[in-house]
Amino acid sequence: MSTGITAINEQVREHSAFVNALRAEIGTIIVGQQYVIDRLIMGLLANGHILLEGMPGLAKTLAVKTLAGAISASMQRIQFTPDLLPADIIGTQLYNPKEGQFTIRKGPVFANLILADEINRAPAKVQSALLEAMQERQVTIGPETFRLPEPFLVLATQNPIEQEGTYPLPEAQVDRFMLKLKVQYPSLEEERRILDAMASTKAHTPARPVVKLEQIIAARNVVDNIYVDDKIKDYILSIVFATRDPVAYQLDLKPYIRYGASPRATIYLTLAAKAQAFLNGRGYVTPQDVKSVAPDVLRHRVLVSYEAEAEDLTTDDLITRILNKLPVP
Repeated sequence: MSTGITAINEQVREHSAFVNALRAEIGTIIVGQQYVIDRLIMGLLANGHILLEGMPGLAKTLAVKTLAGAISASMQRIQFTPDLLPADIIGTQLYNPKEGQFTIRKGPVFANLILADEINRAPAKVQSALLEAMQERQVTIGPETFRLPEPFLVLATQNPIEQEGTYPLPEAQVDRFMLKLKVQYPSLEEERRILDAMASTKAHTPARPVVKLEQIIAARNVVDNIYVDDKIKDYILSIVFATRDPVAYQLDLKPYIRYGASPRATIYLTLAAKAQAFLNGRGYVTPQDVKSVAPDVLRHRVLVSYEAEAEDLTTDDLITRILNKLPVP
């Protein structure tokens, strides 16, 4: 087994060389926010969609646009509004009266990266138009089904505080996001650098493409081969099952959890931990990899009860208690 891990380590070192170049290029435009940048790269490596939640002005949209510019990929930005229709996203059939037949007009979803800006400003019927695309990587328009390009990633943003004119995301759609990121305010030093770099009326130079799609796809193949020990798999399962049946794990959390994480949490927690190991230059997953990505994978999948809200307990608080209580292999 050690020989196999050594070979995987070598593959990781070979195929992760682009990561530093990608981080550096994004860093020429985005000040700080290293956590967000690494999680966006993680989504690329693990083939998982990402939901970014944060206050206005924290460079959520800029981070996604910069990532798209730094890789040689097609990108479409969809500004979600209350009057948006499903056809505005996936496309529609157009009738040609001259020829007496329908033709397909593809929507903006046919791109490598989809920036769904302020996704919670559109009603459920529009948000649900993304369900097939996010899960199956395909779109059905009329009688025809079309494959989406590879890689295909939905990067959505939403505002956590402004509720007027917004619609809660359906649980079925939220569960399709691998990660939900909480974008925080920059530090004092970082905001000073933002001030020095951005306080200008001139247009800012966009990111240069420094990574090819072939490199991303090759890196994904290496991520798939990263070794996960059986004890780590059991640890991942125990974390997910503790959200569903905390009493079985001696956790006094049952009154605070309405619904636990779905089986997608188990899959995505494993994939995200593999991507984290890849970013750290390792060909095997450690318990710390799992713990570091667990809040981002679980925070939108564990629904808290009214009792938790009454005691001001958030999903992150409950996940922290679970991680602190369960024995680490």
